[in-house]
Amino acid sequence: MTVLPEHAEELIRGRRAVRSFRPDAVPGETLQAIFSLAGAAPSNSNTQPWSVEVVSGATRDRLSESLLAAHAEQRFSVDFPYQDELYSAVHRERRSAFGSALYGALDIARDDHEARDAFQAESLRFYGAPHVALLLTPSNADARMVADVGMYGQTLLLAMAAHGVASCPQGLLGFYGDVVRDCLGIRDRKVLFGVSFGYAQDSAPVNQIEVGRADLGETTRFHG
Repeated sequence: MTVLPEHAEELIRGRRAVRSFRPDAVPGETLQAIFSLAGAAPSNSNTQPWSVEVVSGATRDRLSESLLAAHAEQRFSVDFPYQDELYSAVHRERRSAFGSALYGALDIARDDHEARDAFQAESLRFYGAPHVALLLTPSNADARMVADVGMYGQTLLLAMAAHGVASCPQGLLGFYGDVVRDCLGIRDRKVLFGVSFGYAQDSAPVNQIEVGRADLGETTRFHG
């Protein structure tokens, strides 16, 4: 089977993070097709070290309530520690430009900390998405396994886009590993990140923002 390059480019460049969803659920057969396709992702020696918990309905609501309670109490349980110092000056510059676009679309001022906190809490409501997928690793996961799950995650996002399903990968969901495990009855796996998904609320200003990408020469060198 030949895949036309323009179709691949449209799919990859057309995918974007959505932060306002309609409540309509994704049909069960579409869910099965998306996650089956995502399972074709590459991994080291075909180990496929990811596991995925797809949460909808009443369980989704309970999970959201538990996350919001933990957030209000600042009760974090981070399986993969986050350090702001990891980001270099250029990374921080890109992040700042994204933040300006995002909060500008929401009409939230830089110094309006209350409104910014409220929007962060909205992410724990999955931005209104009817579904969320939690991507987990084995309890002994190292950097190589995490890289494999990252490749699965991108494959999942593209599979969703191919089926007309909008998504938003959310690293913040990985800050509450104990909450996710308790709510979903998981014993020993680590939570890396989550993906909220459903159908986009196209009219929402937050879904209209444009974000840039680094020029090829900034990130890539060709040898030989």
